[in-house]
Amino acid sequence: MGVLDGVKVIEVAGIGPGPFAAMMLADMGADVLRVDRPAGGRGLSLGNTDKDVLARGRRSVALDLKAPEGLEVLMDLVETADVLLEGYRPGVAERLGFGPDDCHARNGRLVYGRMTGWGQDGPQASRAGHDLTYLSTAGVVAHMQGRDGAPAIPINLVGDFGGGGMLLVVGVLGALVERSISGRGQVVDAAIVDGAALQMAMVYGMRAGGLWPNARGGNILDGGAPFYDHYRCSDGGYVAVGALEPQFYAELMTGLGLEGEEIATGQWDMARWPEWRARIGEVFATRTRDEWAADLEATDACVAAVLEMEESVEHPHNKARGLHIEAFGVTQPAPAPRFSRTPSGTPTPPATPGQHSAEALADWGVDRDRIAKLQEAGVVHQT
Repeated sequence: MGVLDGVKVIEVAGIGPGPFAAMMLADMGADVLRVDRPAGGRGLSLGNTDKDVLARGRRSVALDLKAPEGLEVLMDLVETADVLLEGYRPGVAERLGFGPDDCHARNGRLVYGRMTGWGQDGPQASRAGHDLTYLSTAGVVAHMQGRDGAPAIPINLVGDFGGGGMLLVVGVLGALVERSISGRGQVVDAAIVDGAALQMAMVYGMRAGGLWPNARGGNILDGGAPFYDHYRCSDGGYVAVGALEPQFYAELMTGLGLEGEEIATGQWDMARWPEWRARIGEVFATRTRDEWAADLEATDACVAAVLEMEESVEHPHNKARGLHIEAFGVTQPAPAPRFSRTPSGTPTPPATPGQHSAEALADWGVDRDRIAKLQEAGVVHQT
């Protein structure tokens, strides 16, 4: 059960942002049916399928979409689906016979979600890429400070999942709302390069307003400000400081015992930021990460210990919030967002490709005798 209970989603298997979007829809209660290749692999970078958190919460059928009979099964599923998600390069789904026009000819109410790196058009649309190349072209990583002054290499959260999968989910949900008014489906073109650029909206505004004047590593949110940075402690651990507002900065100064020094009144003296950083660093280096966290996390100094994943699971706030769950033998993030009347259940384990072919196809209205014949012909595979 969930807010999307009754919504039927076809996920044509892919990697990265597409599965993330399908996972979120499944977490919210949609009936997501993943269509895998008969060969079994989904191109996953994670070899151990039963630990693949991104694949949680949905069933798998294995269809040979290059066989006319397999394609016809997919199109029969399309007739009763609300959403189809695919992550091929532009034109591939059309060549396989289940592009938007093909699907809308069978079901005019279908929301057809397309997930790509570069989008469906433009000179780079058909080219290969990955999170880092999309973020670079979108003007994102140039503003992230990395090692030795080079652009940072962020985990693929910013591109694949924030800019890609999350954008696809938002687009699909928006199209479903619009369909409730018009009665018509449409195509959602979600591209990682689009979503990455969109997440820079505030920085564009800050640059235009004169609040982001410097090169990488010299601005308020990119490591330039000494009150928005990481500091190494005596045990080698780190704390994060985010004391942006003056009242929070004052709390930080008090917590560090610096309230009587010149630094306490010089928060916005940018010429002295290197000096202030060195002074703050000296103080943090006198105690361990957890000692500082114990003293400052309970204040408004905006200081937090930098935690590893395993440590985050045990943090009192995260435990109180139920931020993580244990499912199919894996500690993992709990479904989000949270809803007051329709809470999400515990996700079901990831399916091996084709694990539910017969039962899932039957549940979606495919005749069982037909399924058996297709299995005999090698068009439908069951594991």
